[in-house]
Amino acid sequence: MDLTVVAYVIYLLISIGLTVWVARTLSRNGRIFIADVLHGNEKLADAVNHLLVVGFYLVNIGFVALYLRSADTIDTARALFEALSVKLGVVLLVLGVMHLGNVWVLNKMRRRGIMERQQTPPVPPQGWTAPAAPRGWTTPTAGA
Repeated sequence: MDLTVVAYVIYLLISIGLTVWVARTLSRNGRIFIADVLHGNEKLADAVNHLLVVGFYLVNIGFVALYLRSADTIDTARALFEALSVKLGVVLLVLGVMHLGNVWVLNKMRRRGIMERQQTPPVPPQGWTAPAAPRGWTTPTAGA
């Protein structure tokens, strides 16, 4: 069997395995952030989380598939390891960037939700108070 084909198979197995592992980690831990942002709406949090995971899979597996082709001929075990290290290194960097991007978005969503909750008064307004006169001013009396 051609070593290039062996490199392709190993690359696909490791890359897709890493993608699945990172996606599951993001899904499991990101759901907590999403539920917090959505004020405890569990069904909506699960739906948003699932959509984010599907998008993560599509982008990363699409990249893995596009990056599969190798212009170099692989005819020795050394060339096989060198080609795999470059390809897997790039895939790991892309996965890391996607992971950090997801964490950044989730954190931004969470902070926005916290800010919205802090701006809402705990009790609705119940009346109106006239502003006080500045110091040193006298207010006219009704009988004068």
